[in-house]
Formats: sequence, structure tokens, C-alpha cells
Amino acid sequence: MSTAWRIGVDSHRCIGTSICAGTAPEHFRLVDGLSTPLAEVVAPAEVILDAADSCPVEAITVRDATDDRLIAPEE
Repeated sequence: MSTAWRIGVDSHRCIGTSICAGTAPEHFRLVDGLSTPLAEVVAPAEVILDAADSCPVEAITVRDATDDRLIAPEE
């Protein structure tokens, strides 16, 4: 199991619904109408996966920080 995840938000895909910030406010916030992770590398947490899976345009990616394996969204 991974000990750290890297969170990314594609600013070209994000439409600013704020679902991620509502789902995981300790990990995401809106800046100028777009989602921004509060930290790029985080400890694994189910709520981060929930936020990534809830993004209607799949703008959020969660990757293993050690090997860059895609964790969410599921392909």
C-alpha cells in the first residue's frame, strides 16, 4: 500500500463545481473559481478518492507519490 499520494487538478478541465471542496475541505479549496489542492503530496485518505470520483469532469487525479501509478479516477 502506498504511503503517500500526489493530488493534481487539471485547471483546463475544472469547471469549479466545488464538489471536491465540499467533499474534502481539508484537501481542496476553490481559488479564482477553480479547484486547488491544499497540498500536492498527502497521506492516503478515502475522502480524497471520494472527491476525485465525484468530479463531474474528472479534473482531479490521485497518483501514488512513489511510482506515479494512477489511483483515481479509475480508468
